[in-house]
This record gives sequence, C-alpha cells and structure tokens, in this order.
Amino acid sequence: PLTPVLSPGQAFTELQAKVMDTQQKVKLADLQIEQLSKTKKHAHLTDTEVMMLVDETRMYEGVGRMFILQPKGVIHNQLLEKQRIAEEKIKELEQKKSYLERSVKEAEDNIREMLMARRAQ
Repeated sequence: PLTPVLSPGQAFTELQAKVMDTQQKVKLADLQIEQLSKTKKHAHLTDTEVMMLVDETRMYEGVGRMFILQPKGVIHNQLLEKQRIAEEKIKELEQKKSYLERSVKEAEDNIREMLMARRAQ
C-alpha cells in the first residue's frame, strides 16, 4: 500500500505526538515495575516469616471470601511462585521500557534533524 506523503509540518506534528505517546508508555511501565517490585517484596517478607514457624502451624490460604487450610510447604511454594512470576514480568517490562526509550530517542533525533533542516533553508 502507498503511504501518503506528509508535509514537513504534518510529519513534525506526528513525531511530536509519537514522542508524547511513547513517553506515557514508559511512565506506565515504570508504575507497573514499581507495583510488581512491591508484590515481590511482600511475598518474600511473608515467606521469610512463614519459614520461621514450626511445620505443624495451621496456615490458611485466602480464596475469594473463604480460607483453606494448607500445609506450610504449599504456602511456601505459592509465595516462591509469586516472586518468580513478578520477577519475570519485571524483566519483560524493563525490556519493553528499554525499547520504548530507544524509540523516543530516535523520534527526538528526527525532530532535531527536521528543525535543523528548516533553519538551513
């Protein structure tokens, strides 16, 4: 398909919009990373406390609005899994954020080049 030819002004405006949109996505990724880090830390701290208890301690898992009696090992494994999943998601978001930041830099460089080309005319 043919792409429409944009005037310099339209291209400039589109690039600015892309930069702003991408910067918003970077901020969102930062917030998600922060939230996942808190989740991971909470699971780690909870697991540390759980592991200090004797094995016979009655432990309950919250499921909806009820609680189910679970062995210590099951609770421990669930908390480890929660940490692992959070860590994976954090890595994915950091890669996405890195890509978005490169994209912003490229777009800003293009804007700079457009401005310099205008001044040179």
